[in-house]
Amino acid sequence: MRIGIFGRGRLGSAAIEAAAKESDIEVAWTVDLGESPSGPVDAALDCSAAGAVGEHLEWALESGTNLVIATTGWDKALLEKVKADPGRIGVMISPNFSLSVAFARRVALALGRFAALDAESSLGIVEHHHTGKADAPSGTATLLAEALAEGCPRYSGWNMGRAQADKINIASLRIGAEIGYHEVFYETAQDNLTLSHHALSRGMFAKGALAALRWMAGRKGLHTFDEVAAEVIDPLFER
Repeated sequence: MRIGIFGRGRLGSAAIEAAAKESDIEVAWTVDLGESPSGPVDAALDCSAAGAVGEHLEWALESGTNLVIATTGWDKALLEKVKADPGRIGVMISPNFSLSVAFARRVALALGRFAALDAESSLGIVEHHHTGKADAPSGTATLLAEALAEGCPRYSGWNMGRAQADKINIASLRIGAEIGYHEVFYETAQDNLTLSHHALSRGMFAKGALAALRWMAGRKGLHTFDEVAAEVIDPLFER
């Protein structure tokens, strides 16, 4: 499988390194901002910047190339052309390509349902990333918040800053070189429960992104990494 990679930053570099260890994947090109792809590929991975995603989507549509978007903080309205013509190319989006985070999202959904049993309980999230991360809160934090809110109907979404009774409160910290740390909190007057995920290497995200590229082979339309994860994780909850 010949792939192209948009972006030579932290995740892009990790994806190049991970691909070099795979016998079925060849990196045909890597380009940074302002550079153009040098030839056709079977699929491309976008690890660039939020402001470049629109240009890369246009390239994918014009060239008929499937695209996996690992960039965060971009405008999802850019997907309208893909939605309007779902048979043209395949696009996968996800704020996080970790199977562990996909597992945590399912646990967060169950935790939200558990919180719904006690009207006095509270839910919240704390996330910590390196100083270079542009968006806040992180895409992973909002993914987990949406799962909590889906499970607990008294919440209608999330917010940052001052607490609101109907929002999952998220606190974001941007300091040091932290790759990614997330904590989900459930609290009552009687006890607390904490779910945490700590990313120790970007290789985890790169490995998941390569799995996403493989999964997208021959597929069209809009997809999420959760569809890939479902094949691995969901059977665990059925045993």
